[in-house]
Amino acid sequence: MTQVSMTVNGKSVSGDVEGRTLLSSFLRDHLSLTGTHVGCDTAQCGACVVHVNGEAVKSCNMLALEADGAEVGTIEGQSGPDGSLNVIQQAFQDHHGLQCGFCTPGMVMSAAALLKDNPRPTEAEIRKYLEGNLCRCTGYHNIVKAIMAASGQDASSIAAE
Repeated sequence: MTQVSMTVNGKSVSGDVEGRTLLSSFLRDHLSLTGTHVGCDTAQCGACVVHVNGEAVKSCNMLALEADGAEVGTIEGQSGPDGSLNVIQQAFQDHHGLQCGFCTPGMVMSAAALLKDNPRPTEAEIRKYLEGNLCRCTGYHNIVKAIMAASGQDASSIAAE
């Protein structure tokens, strides 16, 4: 066992982990931050996206030890201190960008990373950016609308594919 320490959602945390412990497992099993979902364990679905030092990463493809000393942000850290939804989460709700909700945490975290780097993405840029996130329910139409709306752009012209 090796001790790992990091800042998660603004709070210093630490724990003993085996060398093979994935960041997703550390977050879920050691810290009880179960909003980070694991759908595939192979970095294919994107349900486990978190931010590590400001970059979107698939936490099922990263060892907890690799995040030692890092700043980690999870879906639980996206809402306001009073539990209010942030602009992206609210847009997902307003534009029905979720159905079963399994992919939603990863989609929100990916959207936050995209909007940080590209505050006014086009529809094509959003769709390209989300290629690493799978959703089996929505067909992505409303997810794209939600991200457009969260960026402050008019999403009404986005047509279903």
